[in-house]
Amino acid sequence: MDDLNIRVTGMTCASCVASVESIVSNLEGVESVRVNLPLEKATIRLSEGAEKNIESIQSAISKGGFGAEEYVDPKKYRQESLENTRKLGFQVFTSLILTIPTFFLTMLLSDIGNFIELDLRLFVAFVLSSIVYIYAGMEFHKGAWKAILSGRANMDVLVHIGTTTAMIWSSLVVFAPYLQFLPPIFSSTEHVFFDGAAFIISFILLGNWLEARAKLKATDAVFSLMDLKAKTALVLDSSGSHSEVPVEDIPEGTELLVKVGQIIPLDGLVVKGSASIDTSMMTGESNPVFVKQDDPVMGGTIVLDSSIHIKSTKHHDDTVLANVIHLVDEAQMGKAPIQKLVDRISAVFVPLVVVCAILASLAWMFFSEGYGQYNSTELAIMVLVSTLVIACPCALGLATPTALMVGTGVGAQYGLLIKGIDALQSSYNTDTLVLDKTGTLTVGSPSLINIKSLDSKDNDVLTIAASLESASTHPIAKAISQKFKQTEHKLLHFDKIENIGGMGLVGYLEDQEYAVGNQALMEKQGVDISNIMDDLTSVLSTGVTTVLVSKEQKLMGWIEMKDELRETTILAISKAKKLGLKVIMLTGDRAETASVISEEVGVSSYEAEVKPDEKAAFVKKLQRNGSNVAMVGDGINDAAALAMADVGIAMGAGSDIALDAADIVLLRDDLLDVVSTLELGKATMGKIRGNLAWAFVYNLIGIPLAMGALITWTGWLLPPAFAAGAMAFSSVSVVLNSLTLRTWKPHRA
Repeated sequence: MDDLNIRVTGMTCASCVASVESIVSNLEGVESVRVNLPLEKATIRLSEGAEKNIESIQSAISKGGFGAEEYVDPKKYRQESLENTRKLGFQVFTSLILTIPTFFLTMLLSDIGNFIELDLRLFVAFVLSSIVYIYAGMEFHKGAWKAILSGRANMDVLVHIGTTTAMIWSSLVVFAPYLQFLPPIFSSTEHVFFDGAAFIISFILLGNWLEARAKLKATDAVFSLMDLKAKTALVLDSSGSHSEVPVEDIPEGTELLVKVGQIIPLDGLVVKGSASIDTSMMTGESNPVFVKQDDPVMGGTIVLDSSIHIKSTKHHDDTVLANVIHLVDEAQMGKAPIQKLVDRISAVFVPLVVVCAILASLAWMFFSEGYGQYNSTELAIMVLVSTLVIACPCALGLATPTALMVGTGVGAQYGLLIKGIDALQSSYNTDTLVLDKTGTLTVGSPSLINIKSLDSKDNDVLTIAASLESASTHPIAKAISQKFKQTEHKLLHFDKIENIGGMGLVGYLEDQEYAVGNQALMEKQGVDISNIMDDLTSVLSTGVTTVLVSKEQKLMGWIEMKDELRETTILAISKAKKLGLKVIMLTGDRAETASVISEEVGVSSYEAEVKPDEKAAFVKKLQRNGSNVAMVGDGINDAAALAMADVGIAMGAGSDIALDAADIVLLRDDLLDVVSTLELGKATMGKIRGNLAWAFVYNLIGIPLAMGALITWTGWLLPPAFAAGAMAFSSVSVVLNSLTLRTWKPHRA
C-alpha cells in the first residue's frame, strides 16, 4: 500500500504535530502517520485493504482546526512560503515600529498630561498596542480559537491568553475613570502591560520570521536537486531529426540528443559521441567525468563540451535523481525515538502550562503582598502572562526535523543518501565497521595476470574456466571471459552447469565432470591438491587470488587474479580508525591472501574464506557480542548482511538488491564516503540531541522563573516582554544550530 501525503497548514508547535497525529491515527484504516512541522507535511500509511479516502482524512484534519490538502507540488508550496515570509517580514516591521514607542510610553516616560480625563501617556500606549494586538496578532487569535473550539491547545492558545489578559487589564486601568463599577485597584495601580502584550506579539512574530527564513534555507539542498530534473528532452527519430518531448512521456530505450550545456534528462547509456560531464550536483565530485560510448550517465548531470546521444534506461520517476529526491524526502519525515517522546509530552504540555500559570497567578494574588514595586494583583498578572508566553513548545517541535532536513539535504548534495532517522541513529552508535573486500576495498574489477597449467595447454585451462563462467556475473567471471575473448578459441557448451554457493561452478560435458573455483570446491569434488600446496601458498602470499580448474578428480591448473585497491582505501581506513571504529575485512579469499591485503590496507582484523550466506551470520555474531555494526558492500551476495547490520551501507555502483537492502546509499564508489557518512550521521544526531537538550533546559529554567518561583531568594522575575524574547530566541536558536550543518563537508582525497 502506497503512503498518502497530505499538506497540513496552521501548525505552529510540537503540540500541533501531536494533535494532527492523534486526529489521523484515530481514523479507521490508518496504520501509521508521521507529521513534519517545517515541511507542513503528513505521511499516512493505510492498513492492508483499507479504502484510500483522502477526502475523509482532509475533512478530519480540517475539523481539528488545521488546513489540509493533497500534497502535490512542493516547489509551489515553497514559493508560497517565500511569499508568506515576505508578508510576515512586513508585519514584523510594522509591529516593532509601534511596539518601541509603546515601551517608551509605559516604561520610561512619566506624566505627559491628560486627554478627556484619561492619562494621555497610557491612552496613546493603548492605541499603539491595540493596533499590534489586532493587526499583527490576528493569526495568533484566530489559531487559538480554532484550537479551543476543536478541543486542543497549542502555542496560539498560550499567546492569545497571555496577550489578551495583559490588554484587558491594561485597558481597564486606562479607562477606569469612566468605569466607576471597577474595583479601586484599577484606579490606584501604577502598572500597565501594553508594552508586554506588544512585545510578546512582536518578538514571537520576529522569531517566526527568522525561523521561516531559516527553514527555507534548511530545504535549499533538496530543492536544488529538484531543479536538476529536466522537464523535456530532445527525442531522436529514425531520420536523425529531433523533437522536444516531456520527460514523463518518454519510454525506456528511447534515443535522446543532449547538447552542450544541457542537463541530461534521464538515466541512460551513451550510444554516440563522448563528452565531459559535470556530476558535482549529484555526487559532489568537483572534477568533470569523461564518458564515451557504452558508458552509463545519470539524469541531472550536465554535458560540458560535446553533444552526445544516449539511450534512456529508466523512466522519469525511476532515475537515480528521482530516487535521491524520494530518499531525502522519506528521511526528512523520520523521527528520533526521543522526538516521539517529546511529541507525547507536547500533547499535554500546553494544558499543563495553562493550569500551572493560573495556579501560580492565584497564589501570588491571594497569598502574597506583592513584591517590590508590584502589588499582589499586578504581580499575579505578570506571572500569568510571562508563564503562558515563555512555555510555548516551538523549540521542541523544531528540534528534530530542522536538523534532519539540513543533514540529509547536505548529504544528498555530496551523493550520501541517508534513508531515515533510524540510519542516522545507528550510524551515531556505530563502533564496528565491516568491509567486504571485493568491490569495496578493491575496485571490483580483477584482472587476469597469469595462467598456470600442470598437464595441459594453457588455453585448455582458460577455455574450460571461461566456458563454465560464461553465464556468471561475478567480477572474476567477467575478467576470465574478457581474457578469453582475446584468444581465437571457442567456448565449450556444457550439458549442465551447477553453481556451488561460495565455491564456484561444476559442469558436465560428455560424461566428464569439470570444476572451476576455490580450494573448498576442489576438496568437495575430491580433487587432490596436496602436491601443489607449497606453490599455491607462495602465490597467495603475494595477495593474488587463485581460481582452480579441474577435470574429474585431477587438477588441471589455476588462474591468478589481482584486484587493485581503490585509491582512497588506505586513507579511508586510517580515518575510520581515528573515529574509534573497529575495522574488520570480510573476504572469500584464503587466509594467506586476506592476511596480505589486510596488512596492506591497515586492517588488523579480518575473516577469510567467508561464503556469501555466511556474511549475515558473521554480522549477527558481532551484534550478539555487543557491537553496533555498520556493514559496507556492493553486490547481491552482500544484501543479507546489509539488511542484518545495524546500518547497511551500499556503494553506488552495486546491485539494485544491495541498494534496496541498505540504510545508506553512496552514489560514488569511494570508501572515503563511508567515513564521511558516518561522520555526518554523528554530526546530525549530535545537533538533534543538542537541540532537544536546549529546548528542555530552556523550559526547565524559564517556566519556574516566569512563575516567580525564584523571586523570594534572588529577586528575579521575568517580565512578559523578556519572556516573549526568550521564547522567540529558543526557537530561532534551535533552527540556527541545525543550519550550522550546512558548513559540513565530506572527506575528499
